[in-house]
Amino acid sequence: MAFDSDAWKTKPTDRFVLKWVKCHLSARVTPRLVNLKWLHPWMVTVSSTAIGVLAGVMFGLGWGLAAGITAVVSQVLDGVDGQLARLTHRQSPSGALLDSALDRYSDGALMIGMTVYLIRLPAPLPPWQVLFIAALAILGSNLVSYSAARAEGLGLSLPSKHTLASKGTRTMAMALCGLLTPLWPALPLAALCYLAVHTNLVVANRLIHAARNREGGGAP
Repeated sequence: MAFDSDAWKTKPTDRFVLKWVKCHLSARVTPRLVNLKWLHPWMVTVSSTAIGVLAGVMFGLGWGLAAGITAVVSQVLDGVDGQLARLTHRQSPSGALLDSALDRYSDGALMIGMTVYLIRLPAPLPPWQVLFIAALAILGSNLVSYSAARAEGLGLSLPSKHTLASKGTRTMAMALCGLLTPLWPALPLAALCYLAVHTNLVVANRLIHAARNREGGGAP
């Protein structure tokens, strides 16, 4: 199959790390799958989630390097499903919903796995502090996606949907820290701290922006 343009590689909302992963990694895999008529995009979505959950389990078992590699594979496949849907004209709202919902499982599994990994290590911080940071990371990560979807449904404008807190960036940050655990075993703590701080700052910024627009007579 010939590809007339690169539009199939990314969506307009893709930015930064996610766009790079899709253009340079996922796009190398997808063309090889197009001619497999039995393969549906939802199958790739489910596979990506299963591999992402497996990466979380690997973190929990203390296999940081293997977890990092597996998380990268999961993220690459997470780009393949959308590319395959666009190339085979199988995009659908239900497919997009499935992708968004299952993303939360792999995202959460990775963060939970990293938390277990750090407590078993043990990390440079007491377990209760690791748990507190992990809770902020999980809540913030979910709220980044939820606040964007909720704002769109309510017709509210956001300061920017293109942040370094997107699911793709979060996964690659955790994967990178896993890949580098042979150099510093406690490095996943840096990923959790990053997610705990940055995601919640993005959500807070969106809430403040929405409140100011309301006070200024913007859309309800």
